[in-house]
Amino acid sequence: MPKHSPQDLNILEMALIGFEVQKQKISAAIAEIRARLGQRGPGRPKLVPDGTAVQAAPGKRMINAAARKRMAMGQRRRWAGVRKAHAAEQRPKRKLTAAARRKIGESTRKRWAALRKAGKNPTRLAKLR
Repeated sequence: MPKHSPQDLNILEMALIGFEVQKQKISAAIAEIRARLGQRGPGRPKLVPDGTAVQAAPGKRMINAAARKRMAMGQRRRWAGVRKAHAAEQRPKRKLTAAARRKIGESTRKRWAALRKAGKNPTRLAKLR
C-alpha cells in the first residue's frame, strides 16, 4: 500500500468530514420525509421507521338487529316509491264495451262471408298473413 503525504491525508480527512456532513443532512431529510409519510390520514396504514407499512387486521362490521330492521324498512319504502312512480307512468288498460265487441265481431263475420262468396279460403289467407 502506498504511503500518502501529509497534504493528501489532510485532503482526505476534510473530504471525509464533508461527506459525513452531507450524510447527516441526507439522513435528516429522509427522517423528515418518513415523518410526513407517517401522517397518512384515516384508514391508511401507518409506516414504521424502516418505511414499511403496518396494517391492522380489518375488523368485521357488525350491525345490530334494530339497525338492520331500519335499513330493511327504508329499502321497502324506496321500492314502494319506485313502484308507485312506475304505475303512474303507465296508462290504464283500454276496455272494450259490449257494443264495440259486437260491432267488431259483426264486421269480421261479414268480411269472411265476402271472402267465402268470392271462392277464397279464408283460413288459408289467415295463415299467409
